[in-house]
Amino acid sequence: MRGERETLSTVGIGGSLRSRSGSLAALRVALDGAAESGAGTELIDVRELDLPAFAPGRGEPPEAAARLARAVSDAQGLIWSSPLYHGTVSGSFKNALDWLELLSDEEPAYLTDKTVGLISAGGGSQGLQAINTMEFVVRALRGWTVPLVVPVAQAWRAFDLDGRPRSEELELQLRMLGREVAAAALKLSAPSPRNLDTRPVRERTA
Repeated sequence: MRGERETLSTVGIGGSLRSRSGSLAALRVALDGAAESGAGTELIDVRELDLPAFAPGRGEPPEAAARLARAVSDAQGLIWSSPLYHGTVSGSFKNALDWLELLSDEEPAYLTDKTVGLISAGGGSQGLQAINTMEFVVRALRGWTVPLVVPVAQAWRAFDLDGRPRSEELELQLRMLGREVAAAALKLSAPSPRNLDTRPVRERTA
């Protein structure tokens, strides 16, 4: 699945099963920021994926899951955006991440050397709980998160009817997150210097 592209690719995964999703609106703005940095972008809405529950060993995966895995495999940068449900990510969002098990046989596997930006959208001020959950998943899948995270509090009124942030500060934060993901992904995907000594320190100093 992993092919080189002329343009850096940033894929956003998120949203909820609501028709007007604050987490999806936030994701769109962050992807705009990545595009401003020259990255090609793709948005994957978990509502439109309509994935069945992940079941290991179920045989041939559904086309939507295979499409998700292909997009993630080909991307250098990712942006994840989940609503905050009961103190953590939503079930539909977590199920989409579970389907990334399809990348277990890739070389390198899962999210190795991929950069991930994290967004949560909640009713209160506990959005960091969902972000912490997502960060654990990124680590488990061998990816890297950028330092900036954006927990959107009171998401039901943070965006207008067109999905644009009502707050200039929020829009700047989301766009900055997209730019940071694109910049970090570019650095991680750059070839290593030919003269880089990768031996353990003890061997280099012996």
